[in-house]
Amino acid sequence: MDPSISPATIVTVVVIAIVVILVLVILFRAVRIIPQASAGVVERLGRYHKTLAPGLNLLVPFIDRVRPLIDMREQVVSFPPQPVITEDNLVVSIDTVVYFQVTDARAATYEIANYLGAVEQLTTTTLRNVVGGLNLEQALTSRDNINGQLRIVLDEATGKWGIRVGRVELKAIDPPLSIQDSMEQQMRAERNRRAAILTAEGTKQSQILEAEGMRQSSILRAEGEAKAQVLRAQGEAEAIETVFGAIHAGDPDPKLLAYQYLQTLPKLADGDSNKLWIIPSELTEALKGIGSGFFAPRNPDAPGWTPKQAPRVSEMETTPDLASTVDLGSEPDLGFPTATQVGDVGPVGGPDASGPVASGPASGGPSVADGPGTPPPATS
Repeated sequence: MDPSISPATIVTVVVIAIVVILVLVILFRAVRIIPQASAGVVERLGRYHKTLAPGLNLLVPFIDRVRPLIDMREQVVSFPPQPVITEDNLVVSIDTVVYFQVTDARAATYEIANYLGAVEQLTTTTLRNVVGGLNLEQALTSRDNINGQLRIVLDEATGKWGIRVGRVELKAIDPPLSIQDSMEQQMRAERNRRAAILTAEGTKQSQILEAEGMRQSSILRAEGEAKAQVLRAQGEAEAIETVFGAIHAGDPDPKLLAYQYLQTLPKLADGDSNKLWIIPSELTEALKGIGSGFFAPRNPDAPGWTPKQAPRVSEMETTPDLASTVDLGSEPDLGFPTATQVGDVGPVGGPDASGPVASGPASGGPSVADGPGTPPPATS
């Protein structure tokens, strides 16, 4: 030790150092800086004094004490799965997430010892109360309802603690494994049922549309056929009227009609498949018309008419008894002129004929040549 330094100097230096250290400690205890979104509770002599706001704050050293800072931001806490019994006696595990915020640092410090643990326990009990009145199906499909009820209950209970509960979410609801298998089978059956219903609906709509299309098509086809038949009938009617008018304008005689009828008959036998054909009853009338046209006397007033001598029957001339032995009335009429007696045959229909005109059978009936529509033969 240096003998030049006196003990008084040493004491003075020590006192000065102590004073400096004391001043530094006092300054450190008197000045407190609070960060943003935090709050500090000040206790003076063990009692609540004030709440420090963010920024620079001055305290009384060794008298004021600041408790641990409280985070004023909204906090998110995820609680572990909690077993909950539903109304239908099924135990499900539910994970919850709570969003809360401290609004009053003094109440959060003095009204509750551990507000975080209190929120967790309150969430668990409230969740069991809410889910216990629901069955599994309702619990799985009513999450929004459960969240709303939990938030209301927690907000009311934590209001006096200086805590505001913003949201409560159910993160997961896990039923037992056996129930999960049953739910999967039920879901698969429901999906199959919906698929079958949709398939049936599609088939039904397809059949309805197909039937509607067929109905409309049939209606349109029937309308088209009806119009076509009407137009065809109108065309045939006009054609018949035209032909009928042309025939009446030409004024055909029965001989021409009979000739046309005979020309049409061979067409009935056309074709390889026609093995049998029936001659109409009008054929005899047509033959009568042709016979009258070729063998009956013509009108002497008609233009180009020339008298024609009828052939004589040599057998009747040479054999007088032949006419007496033959009953001409019972023989069929072939349309040829016949004589009633020997020597009565003369010029047929001639204007200068002196004998009687050839007639039918001896009974006096009309000849075959007098067909329908044939004028009676001219007599002298």
